[in-house]
Amino acid sequence: MKPLDPRLLRHAHAARTYLALTVALGVLTGALVVVQALVLARALGSAVSDGATLPALGGAVLVLGGVVAARTAVTWVQERYAHRAATRAVAQLREQVVARAAAAGPRLLGSHEGPEVVTLATRGLDALEPYFVRYLPQLVLAATLTPATLLVVLGLDWISFAILLGTLPLVPVFMWLVGVMTQGRSSRGLATMQRLGTQVLDLLAGLPTLRAFGRERGPGARVRELGDAHRRATTGTLRIAFLSGMVLELLTTLCVALVAVGVGLRLVYADIDLVTGLAVLVLAPEVFAPLRQVGAQFHASTDGIAAADRAFAVIEGPGVPHGSTPAPDLSAGRVRVHGVGVRSRGGMTPDGLDLELAPGRVVALTGPSGVGKTTAVEVVLGLVEPDEGRVELLGPDGRGVDVREVEPGSYWSQVTWLPQRPVLEPGTVAEVLGSPAGADRDRAAALTGLDTVVAGLPDGWRTRLGAGGSGLSVGQRQRLALTRALLRPTPLVVLDEPTAHLDAVGERVVLRTVDALRAAGSAVLLVAHRPSLAARADVVVPVAAAAAPGPVPATTPGAA
Repeated sequence: MKPLDPRLLRHAHAARTYLALTVALGVLTGALVVVQALVLARALGSAVSDGATLPALGGAVLVLGGVVAARTAVTWVQERYAHRAATRAVAQLREQVVARAAAAGPRLLGSHEGPEVVTLATRGLDALEPYFVRYLPQLVLAATLTPATLLVVLGLDWISFAILLGTLPLVPVFMWLVGVMTQGRSSRGLATMQRLGTQVLDLLAGLPTLRAFGRERGPGARVRELGDAHRRATTGTLRIAFLSGMVLELLTTLCVALVAVGVGLRLVYADIDLVTGLAVLVLAPEVFAPLRQVGAQFHASTDGIAAADRAFAVIEGPGVPHGSTPAPDLSAGRVRVHGVGVRSRGGMTPDGLDLELAPGRVVALTGPSGVGKTTAVEVVLGLVEPDEGRVELLGPDGRGVDVREVEPGSYWSQVTWLPQRPVLEPGTVAEVLGSPAGADRDRAAALTGLDTVVAGLPDGWRTRLGAGGSGLSVGQRQRLALTRALLRPTPLVVLDEPTAHLDAVGERVVLRTVDALRAAGSAVLLVAHRPSLAARADVVVPVAAAAAPGPVPATTPGAA
């Protein structure tokens, strides 16, 4: 990312206001620095040359105190609004990353980039705060305060101006050299953090399985290794920041010393008056200060800059295209899948899939793991664009429209999707179910066995559940989700391996639910591994995959 990337201003609106405020405060800071130098030089010159006492210098002291107070206030305002702008900008970028990742569909989130996007949206973008709070203000000051101070020095003493003008380019040259020596370190650091986040997520996801086999303490050494790797990455960043800061401090100190030596020699030979010499000496460090701070804060901001680059790649990347045509009424319509194939690294999964979903009809997708059954479901739902074939939504009049041309909300409002792990919102059992007490709720709960689950809860229907149904077992969550599907019948119901985590009793619950959905007139699409579930279907569609003859380039979401 550039020092001030236009994409940041385009995607993070909070950065625009903050940049305008930073420029205004930078100009004000420049004016205060010049006034402070001139007042201080005049007061010291009067005290040394004319023997002025403190009462005689009272006015200058008051002005000097006011300038110092004003600079303190400007710094406070800068810090205050920098943190606010950083928080808002990070929130805006995070929101866009999440929205874009959701729009890109499961192909992105399910790929090797998925965990990286998760890390980016949770922790990675927080590294952008040093860029806003420390680096960007100093960058603006370097573009405003440094040239303004140089012009003031030119008006005071052209020799000192020449020395400053000759030595000033050394600072960006050394900054460039430091940048070349550390080129790619920030990108590697972000990649390391994303890799660490991915591995930690994998460990957490597999912890229930490890615990079931009594091996939950096994990954302890691996967790320690991950922690050590993160510590080494962090200390590496600090080491580079300290060393580069030391180099710039030494360089700017030598440059200011050249000015001071020149002024001192000319004061000895009376080639310059004391007030002018003091003013130049006070202003000389201010010429280098913004550039010195830019270099000191550069490495503290590079992690955030790298994260912003990655965020822009996600935000501006391709997504699954959606149309604006309203979806037809599927209560008397059909969903037709013809010749669908989705390209993956292993070939086409699925390959040449054909099926038709109609009201009151149950269709089961069968086949070994990895052939593309879940991908086929995502294609039917319009979450993944097929590389071959098409999905049509046919209304009661028989006219069809491609799912890619349909406005998603009008289609998804007619669909109930139960993945292998149902998504349940926090709230009481009754609130999650979304149905008031009554005969319908009791009948649906009795059919799925949810009534038995509720009877065993401490507060019954008023028992509060956490995110994802926390407080219930996997099987109990499945029963709650199935009951909700029965109470909110939609024209199309998709069940992705509904018996995957259930025992024989839970399996019978699912079978009864499928029969009830068919009787209610819903088109039911099942992903089935168990023969008993496939036997319940009216049509069984075997899903096959075509292996690629050679390496297949990775596709991006939305690629045709």
